[in-house]
Amino acid sequence: MGIRQAWYSGLLWIYERSKLLDRETRRRNAAYAGRRSIDGVPLPPADLRVKVAGTADIYSFLDGGEKAAATVRDLLAGRNIAAGDIARMLDFGCGCGRVLRHWRGLSREQLHGVDCNAELVEWCGRNLENVTARVSEPGPPLDYASGTFDVIYAFSVLTHMPEDLQRAWIEEFRRILSPAGRLIFSTHGQYYFERLSGEEKKKFEGGEVVVRHTDARGTNYCNSFHPESWVREQLLADWKVGAFVACGARGNPMQDVWMARPN
Repeated sequence: MGIRQAWYSGLLWIYERSKLLDRETRRRNAAYAGRRSIDGVPLPPADLRVKVAGTADIYSFLDGGEKAAATVRDLLAGRNIAAGDIARMLDFGCGCGRVLRHWRGLSREQLHGVDCNAELVEWCGRNLENVTARVSEPGPPLDYASGTFDVIYAFSVLTHMPEDLQRAWIEEFRRILSPAGRLIFSTHGQYYFERLSGEEKKKFEGGEVVVRHTDARGTNYCNSFHPESWVREQLLADWKVGAFVACGARGNPMQDVWMARPN
């Protein structure tokens, strides 16, 4: 690990510890005292919730995951695709099952998750009985045959990658999607414009993706901001966009949501 990567790792450790000690979160979580599962599905420990959602708040973790799953269902329903009819679906960046836990009724054959954090994947493997979870590398390829999946979704994942890695994963999604498959993902769009610096605003207005802290790729310290035109004309240049909803990635506050399929 390089010096800068080690520095970011230290910052991330401090950030995660502060979230675990947050008094207001601990007060809200008291409503769940003694509960090790919710609706029959085990609840991941606080440190894993922080790694995935940026907070140990139980309600936020459950509600956000449920809304994200509903976003996927609604986008697919708009194309007359029911979740139960999907042969295989992949949660890319599955964490400790924030969204996966809300696909009750699907089987291990249908429901897959990958994440580059082995600790999170191991928790999914032990606790989510209807999920097949695997560890991935930070960059492609994945250990799946071409055309494996009918649906791939990725919430708050490309938002924490530099441009080169985003492009590489988009091409890998094309490879492992079936010819009629759908890709659903979220981005930081126009809503975040006022949070950018002056130079960043110029880039964004010029149709360029803005990336902060590329050395911290894959963590919450690396943030990407996506003009709609850049996603359409660059990232999805060889895809057919089926849906775009500004601030429509429910469960991922104020992120845009996209659905596309390979041309």
